[in-house]
Amino acid sequence: MSDKTLTRMDLSEAVFREVGLSRNESASLVESVLQHMSDALVAGETVKISSFGTFSVREKASRMGRNPKTGEEVPISPRRVLSFRPSHLMKDRVAEGNAQ
Repeated sequence: MSDKTLTRMDLSEAVFREVGLSRNESASLVESVLQHMSDALVAGETVKISSFGTFSVREKASRMGRNPKTGEEVPISPRRVLSFRPSHLMKDRVAEGNAQ
C-alpha cells in the first residue's frame, strides 16, 4: 500500500495538463463537479459514474448497540450514511494493480 492521497489539487492539476484549461478554470471545474455530486447525494439521489462506481445514501434505522467498555446497551439513533460500490471494471483494475 502506498501513503499517497489524491487531492482536489491533484485532480485540478490533471485537468490543467490534460484539457488545457487554466489552473483557475481547472480548479473551478473540479470544484463544480464535486459540488454537483455532493448536492445530489444530500438530496438523496444516487451518483453513478460509469466504469468507476456508484455513490448512494442509505437510511439506517435506529437500533440497540452496546458500549464495548461497559457492556451497557445504548440506543443508536437513525441516520443517513454514504456508501460507495465500485464497478466491476474498477474492482478488476485495482486487483490487477495489487498483482504487480
